[in-house]
Amino acid sequence: MDQGARDEVLRRLAEAVGSVTVAHPTRVAIDGPPAAGKTTLADELAAVLRAQGRDVIRATIDDFLFARPQRYPRGEYSAEGCYHDTHDYDALNRVLLDPLGPGGDRRFQSAVYDRTTDTVQSPPVTTAPADAVLVFDGVFLMRPELIDRWDLRVFVSTALEKTVDRAVIRERQVSSRAEVERRWRERYIPSQQFYFAAVRPTDHVDVIVHNDEPEQPVWEARTH
Repeated sequence: MDQGARDEVLRRLAEAVGSVTVAHPTRVAIDGPPAAGKTTLADELAAVLRAQGRDVIRATIDDFLFARPQRYPRGEYSAEGCYHDTHDYDALNRVLLDPLGPGGDRRFQSAVYDRTTDTVQSPPVTTAPADAVLVFDGVFLMRPELIDRWDLRVFVSTALEKTVDRAVIRERQVSSRAEVERRWRERYIPSQQFYFAAVRPTDHVDVIVHNDEPEQPVWEARTH
């Protein structure tokens, strides 16, 4: 494994974070399809930033889900439901992105939902230092409800077909191959195709990390 290529991408990402000049915490979005490698990249970036002495808030879209009955009005395998009914963007903006943004009081909560128990949660409110970094990963982060809330936008790109194979490996403890494949082919992949057609996320990001080969990620800077 060529750790060098990955370390280089992380170094450049940390540099990009460091070059953001705002008077409030830097809000970094790490977008991409399910199983593209967003969470791993976000965790690694957070570790690099912490090693540089930055105060890092690590959060994920999975902690801003609606409860199950609200998530599946169109059925468990609905791609439209995946895009429209899954995430509580109002809560995400209200408790996390806006408090850390311009004019915010920096008093934030990093979650509103607990996946393991499928319950609403309300963690204690924390105050972020002005030079903190929010590293936030998730799907659909460039959609209109969120696009203006980010100070640095990263997209982790992987061929959608590859994400199926990765998901089968990742979820083999909890789901059969057939179940994972069905969820990806009927729900996740079509919802990503819809997202790309409606929003064109890669047109809005600052950096694309091509992650087809995680040990050899490829950096692409975007100019707008």
